[in-house]
Amino acid sequence: MAEKSKSGKKVQRSLGDRIVDVIIYVVLGLIALSTVLPFLYVVAGSFATDKELTEKAFFIIPEVWSLNAYKYAINTANILRGLRNSIILTVLGTFLCMVFSLSFAYPLSKKHFRGRNVILNMVIVTMLFGGGMIPSYIVYTAYGLYDTYWALILPALISPFNMIIIKNFFQDLPQELEDAAYMDGCTDLGTFVKIVLPLSKPVIASISLFYGVGFWNDYFSSMIYLKTPEKYPIQIQLRSIILLTSKISEVAMDYYDMNGAPPDKAVKMACTVIATVPILCVYPFVQKYFTKGVMVGAVKG
Repeated sequence: MAEKSKSGKKVQRSLGDRIVDVIIYVVLGLIALSTVLPFLYVVAGSFATDKELTEKAFFIIPEVWSLNAYKYAINTANILRGLRNSIILTVLGTFLCMVFSLSFAYPLSKKHFRGRNVILNMVIVTMLFGGGMIPSYIVYTAYGLYDTYWALILPALISPFNMIIIKNFFQDLPQELEDAAYMDGCTDLGTFVKIVLPLSKPVIASISLFYGVGFWNDYFSSMIYLKTPEKYPIQIQLRSIILLTSKISEVAMDYYDMNGAPPDKAVKMACTVIATVPILCVYPFVQKYFTKGVMVGAVKG
């Protein structure tokens, strides 16, 4: 096998190099399969019947397709309402978190900013110590945040880890661009909005994904600080469904088709698919920015 060098000449690769390439591709392929196959099994199992789930330890395509698990999940709890609540919580929370994180990280990225090191040390302290669940509950209740989405959004407005990544990314941007903007009469805010943010698409996309996944998968905080069922996100709704799967009675079998009521395992798989697929659909839109945004912000400090 020959490869072209920068000068355009072909470079003959040795047998050892080709063997190493084959080994690398095989290892990477096995790692990819180990991550993809379990998810494919979960998707296939959510459409399978009780008989197939019992008889087969693993399969990718079910022999008999059944929608009973999804019918049970949709009719047992208000899935659409849970999805709507999760989308509202995720979009609003991610937007506010990015606004605060970006505006906080930008001045800290400037070495001439007075008190910069003191503030950074205060941020790092919050990564190591926390007030705990009970003091947090008391504070949220005292401020009237209980049973509102603000109890889930406000404490997460600025993630110290994500903010530091954004700060490091800002530090790596060419200072000459900002100096040129200042010479043209641009203000600090104008420079931040017109110069810095357009150049920061990689880190904005990657950190937004971090915040979005965090809000979408948030389960424990929603269970503690929300009491109104109409406000429950999708994770709480799916928890209720899973708890009810063990109570599928013989009477319920009349509602379903000839395959019978869905098994407990299929319902759990269907709930996993319902909760995972929406957030997975976002990843292709930020994939090209993801690696660059994380690596640039994390390597240089």
